[in-house]
Amino acid sequence: MSKALPQGFLWGNSTSSMQTEGGWNEGGKGLSVYDVRPATANSMDWHVAIDNYHHYDEDIQLMADQGMNCYRFQISWSRVCPDGDGAFNEEGIKFYSDLIDKLLAHGITPMICLYHFDMPLALAQKYNGFLDRHVVDAFIRYGKEMVDRFSDRVPYWITFNEQNLYSMENVWDIAGYDHGDKTDAELLKIAHHVMVAHVGVANYIHSKTDAKIGGMLAYSEVYPASAAPRDILYARQIDEFLNKNLLDVFVYGTYSTEYEKFIQNHHFDIDYTDADKDAFADNYSDYIAFSYYRSDAIDSSKVPVNTIPNHYLEYGTVKVPGLQSNEWGWNIDPLGFRDILTKVYNQYHLPMFPIENGIGIREEYDGREIEDDYRIDYHRQHIQAMKDAIYVDGVDVLGYLGWGLIDIPSSSGNMDKRYGMVYVNRTNHDLRDMKRIPKKSYKWFQEVIASNGAHLD
Repeated sequence: MSKALPQGFLWGNSTSSMQTEGGWNEGGKGLSVYDVRPATANSMDWHVAIDNYHHYDEDIQLMADQGMNCYRFQISWSRVCPDGDGAFNEEGIKFYSDLIDKLLAHGITPMICLYHFDMPLALAQKYNGFLDRHVVDAFIRYGKEMVDRFSDRVPYWITFNEQNLYSMENVWDIAGYDHGDKTDAELLKIAHHVMVAHVGVANYIHSKTDAKIGGMLAYSEVYPASAAPRDILYARQIDEFLNKNLLDVFVYGTYSTEYEKFIQNHHFDIDYTDADKDAFADNYSDYIAFSYYRSDAIDSSKVPVNTIPNHYLEYGTVKVPGLQSNEWGWNIDPLGFRDILTKVYNQYHLPMFPIENGIGIREEYDGREIEDDYRIDYHRQHIQAMKDAIYVDGVDVLGYLGWGLIDIPSSSGNMDKRYGMVYVNRTNHDLRDMKRIPKKSYKWFQEVIASNGAHLD
């Protein structure tokens, strides 16, 4: 038997509301930007997802039977506050309160994410999402209300899923941005406003509760494509502008020196006020949360002159040699996972918390058990890499949350790209019966959890 993980290690599952809940027009919920997105040839609409709104008893039982002791879920802002900045919806709040109580009754520690891209539609249309300070204030108001309601039962919190995506091209799809020219200046202003919103909630949690909160990043390892000095420079700048700059605020309460000099030299107005600086100075994190799926390499020769580092990956991403990938080009790189755990811990010395990890594969159920050995192998390699980070490199790791235990549509709405250890019987365009069917990996992960990570075979 190999070495088990530390006592109290958190094993669990992560989801988002729009990819999981359904119930888009039930319980007093308002519209989000996802609710009005139509189905396409390769994606569903967002009205039903896996109908967790009506199936959460069954889904929690599947988690409990597998031995999970942590569940990170997202509160839908428009379910608890239909217009985003108006009256709170008690029926929506009760849904999450009941969910929390059910988790606790099954010995599962809840972890709340406050925002996973699904802006209330009213705020997107009226204010252009996080480009406007009004939406920052509305988010902080919403976040404080949820903290007041749930922090006595929920010990772990994050504000924004994968917050560094607001510093990248993804921002136009996830920040409630409704119209405009999509300029670099707007991107950087939105990224700052999102950080202001995070700090407002984090400072409130630390001043009012005993709960813990950390910032969260989508952390992909980025290698230089060659030994060329500019490739190495660009790889370092990507890490600085998309990861470490935000980590500096999460941990130290200030943007990095390089980033602040960049803003000054380029004369970007990111709406960074003295009040923001004071709030940042009071901010700190209790842990560093992140998702990890894959790695990339950067070829600087493909990046146009005068491109800011936030956009390098849009032009210069190339495949990392020697790694297998799924059909969507997401490679399998457990050493990259270990490197992120270790290098970030070495710099910031806060507990690390990987709260998303998994692989999407196209699968069909034909009445026989889905033998997803590829998923078992993926998680085995990444859990072993995490154990090496802990026991060889000395990293403090709180837990390991997969994405996700139960099949949900991908972030693009594609139900064909399945991450789960439990099959959900629906397709992009046919709801079928929504039956939950454990795959081979479900029992494997059950044994991993029962041994607290000692048994990975």
